[in-house]
Amino acid sequence: MTEAAQFIRRALGDFQPRFGLVLGSGLGGLAADLEDATGFAFSELPGFPQSRVSGHDGRLIAGTLSGVPVILLSGRVHYYEAGDAAAMRVPLETLATLGVESVILTNAAGSLRNDMPPGSVMLITDHINYSGMNPLIGEPSDRRFVGMSHAYSETLSIGLRYAASDLDIPLAHGVYMWFSGPSFETPAEIRMARILGADAVGMSTVPEVILARFFGLEVAALSVITNFGAGMANGELGHDETKEMAPVGGRKLAAILKHMIGEG
Repeated sequence: MTEAAQFIRRALGDFQPRFGLVLGSGLGGLAADLEDATGFAFSELPGFPQSRVSGHDGRLIAGTLSGVPVILLSGRVHYYEAGDAAAMRVPLETLATLGVESVILTNAAGSLRNDMPPGSVMLITDHINYSGMNPLIGEPSDRRFVGMSHAYSETLSIGLRYAASDLDIPLAHGVYMWFSGPSFETPAEIRMARILGADAVGMSTVPEVILARFFGLEVAALSVITNFGAGMANGELGHDETKEMAPVGGRKLAAILKHMIGEG
């Protein structure tokens, strides 16, 4: 058990979370919907990384969502912050140690499709690790050879689709391509990504999916679309646009998550 898990277990007693949720840029508002919530700053938890990206709170919050015990990671640490693809290893290992069965990852992403404008929500069905980095580099055991043919749980994906349908919220689906960041992609890179079959691009999530599968967790992931990729619309991309647009799709995503978890 990680030191962080021991710390949390002492604080929460017999609390048994079923789901873990990782909230991306501008999506931290879901934490306000938790009941009987207990929160810890990442800085309080042994081994947890410290996020230095605006829009990421850097808190672990335990409580119930739609009557189901969950743990939220409000914010994440990205590869581009310190060049560490395994930055989220301890948080995800902590979730697994505490008994979480399924983790749902969220992010803000750029759309590569004209029919998926800012404000849309996309269910990730597969990914392309364009960065080439991997959080399991240096792992000494043969467990590092994690199969990724079924990285995204069909069961969780079906639940999310049904929840969106019940709420009459359009839910796109597609392939997410991970760029290392922190600079945005060039128009040429966006054209390449479209040719390779990507539907959205972003700077997170993929290493967390790999780590979650390494720790035996079921995984689902969703993107809130905050912008079109470079060259697809006028103007220059920036983080302010991400923070401004993320809550628009974030409200839809929060509704889908609450419904899916409550029905699950």
